[in-house]
Amino acid sequence: MFIGEYLHTIDKKGRINIPSKFRDKLGERFFITKGLDNCLFVFPESEWTSFENKLKGLPLTNKNARAFVRLFFSGATECSLDKQGRVTLPQTLREYSNLEKEVAIIGVSTRIEIWSKNNWDNYNDSANISYDEIAEKMAELGI
Repeated sequence: MFIGEYLHTIDKKGRINIPSKFRDKLGERFFITKGLDNCLFVFPESEWTSFENKLKGLPLTNKNARAFVRLFFSGATECSLDKQGRVTLPQTLREYSNLEKEVAIIGVSTRIEIWSKNNWDNYNDSANISYDEIAEKMAELGI
């Protein structure tokens, strides 16, 4: 399980350090793609396969399903860590998520999310305001 929040920087070559607590759980091969809320999703191979299978089950006749599958797979890249525990983020993914210098890397149970620090701070500010409302909605879902 991935948990926690870590702040890092992107170097001039587009590389970021993956927190050491996340490295073993990611494995040798993992996948990065466009996420929701303008962040990047990072999946270990097993979680990628599981999510991929769910997406394969979506109906091709549904316009929103097709659009989501296109977004998800077109932005995806297979990755591995270098000897220093870094991963190179493709320029297209950096642009999508507004990653320039400072980034927040957060654990979200089965995946990692990579945010621009600015976007993460803004998200947290708005989420904190509505935290009670979110909690109420979760209660409706039985959580």
